[in-house]
Amino acid sequence: MNPTLTLDTTMISTLTILSTLVLFTSLLQKNTKFNLSPETTVMTSFIISIIPTMLSLKHTPNSTSINLTMMQASTLNIHSTLSTNLNSNLFLSVALFVTWAIMQFSSWYMKDAPKMKLFKKYLMAFLIAMVILMLAGSMMQLFIGWEGVGIMSFLLINWWYARTYANSSAMQAMTYNRIGDIGIILILAWLATNQTSWDMQCMDPNMSTMALTIGLILAAAGKSAQFFMHMWLPSAMEGPTPVSALLHSSTMVVAGIYLLIQMHHLIKNSYTSMNTCLWLGATTSLYASMTALCQNDLKKIIAMSTLSQLGLMMVAIGLNQPNLSFMHISTHASTKAALFLCAGSFIHNLQNEQDIRKMGNMKSMLPITSTCLVITSLALMGMPFLSCFYSKDPIIETAYASKMNTWIMIMVMTATAMTSAYSMRMIYYTLTKYNRNNPTMTIKETTNQINPIIRLTALSILAGTMISIILTQTTSDPTLPTTMKLTPMLAMLTGIYFTIEILNKSTYTQKQKNLMFILLNQLAFFKITHRWTPKTTLKMGTMIATQLVDLLWLEKTGPKTITLMNKNTSKLTNPLTGLMKLYLSATVITTMLALFMTHF
Repeated sequence: MNPTLTLDTTMISTLTILSTLVLFTSLLQKNTKFNLSPETTVMTSFIISIIPTMLSLKHTPNSTSINLTMMQASTLNIHSTLSTNLNSNLFLSVALFVTWAIMQFSSWYMKDAPKMKLFKKYLMAFLIAMVILMLAGSMMQLFIGWEGVGIMSFLLINWWYARTYANSSAMQAMTYNRIGDIGIILILAWLATNQTSWDMQCMDPNMSTMALTIGLILAAAGKSAQFFMHMWLPSAMEGPTPVSALLHSSTMVVAGIYLLIQMHHLIKNSYTSMNTCLWLGATTSLYASMTALCQNDLKKIIAMSTLSQLGLMMVAIGLNQPNLSFMHISTHASTKAALFLCAGSFIHNLQNEQDIRKMGNMKSMLPITSTCLVITSLALMGMPFLSCFYSKDPIIETAYASKMNTWIMIMVMTATAMTSAYSMRMIYYTLTKYNRNNPTMTIKETTNQINPIIRLTALSILAGTMISIILTQTTSDPTLPTTMKLTPMLAMLTGIYFTIEILNKSTYTQKQKNLMFILLNQLAFFKITHRWTPKTTLKMGTMIATQLVDLLWLEKTGPKTITLMNKNTSKLTNPLTGLMKLYLSATVITTMLALFMTHF
């Protein structure tokens, strides 16, 4: 074996483990000399993680694994496996960089909140669970990280537990993730029945079955909030903005897509699996884009934007291009984190106002944050030479060159145009026109507020170029006509143009909201599934309990029936009151007449 390769792989594994262990130091007790602040801990871990990422570039195809036997039986061996490769090391660096910025932003955003230290420890535990999932080389370790991000998301979404809606949102997120967990348990059960190990490297690509495929897609759909399992994602915005930024950028919602990327070799030969991923991703992307256009809550617009991009990642997997999907995860992470931090800056300075219709002229009050919002929004649209351009454009071009259904292509292009539309609408309402909020507010930008946003915005500009150079392509660039090459750009410009034209109309009549608007605004029958059905059931139960039981059976057959009987008896006896002498006289006279007639 090459000594240089051995030395490099040893350094990669050692430094990756070290960067992971550093994260645990902030969770130690206060009286230990190793205790560091969460920001310092994540920054140190990020700096360490850069070295194995750079070393992985020399040995791109290679994967290094460290096994620790947890249980050994005659039919099943369970190992805790640390697997490092270019993808895991690269995404680890991205996740640590994003979390570092979010931690620093939290120091400003949550400075007056109680239990601030506990909040940062929760964020750290959330990150550690995602790191365990990313570096998992066996299904056992992956399941531990999978459940970890689910549990921590419940605690963080429900951070303001005094709010009723925060409680219901956390329970809703947990419920939908439990549905996704069924898929993971199905995979574990199938592997335990048909294999002797849960190690991912021991899985044969030819062993793919329907049970394994269903488990993978169900798990990914539940965790990454694909269509019909997406209702928890906008509700999760009830948590603090730093939680939303971490949840949507590089942790929980991308865990399902990351699972499909890691296990792609098991489903790539299944036409049904690829077709399912295509339709699921295209439907999710289109519907989320349409829904974002109908939202007025700033955080929910960005949340539905995340859902739209998750659908595009699923489309890339359906196109048999996991590398493009992973690249979009990496470029999307910094962009989405920056958008959420910009939104949090606006909301916090406007005294928790989240309605974009009540904002305006933020470019004058928060110029640096507004500039970063515009840059990251353009990156999300797919503006050339910004980060997401290097991942969105190849996905669309690959879709054009593939044999995919035309309807899916139309759905993807429509979603791309609508991405530009809702991003432009968000910019228009928040940054332009006049100030629609309280003019007595004192608004200023501080160091802990803008520095994280600037770092993430810089990464949103440079990440696409860097990652496109780092990641190797599995296929050559498709050869397409000029019109097809320019289609993504035309879709983006079309969305921007029509949005500006519609919003700049000086006079226009507000039409009555139609059924389609209500459907999109309610996030896919949200009120029907989570409000109308239980409300109707409880209302019927209340009617039965109050009217049929209390009023009808108890009151009418009890007190009211007795009262009615007494009333009728009184009516019968009332006319006879005071006529006793008359009745006795009539009786005596009648008796005497009868005797007289008998004897005479």
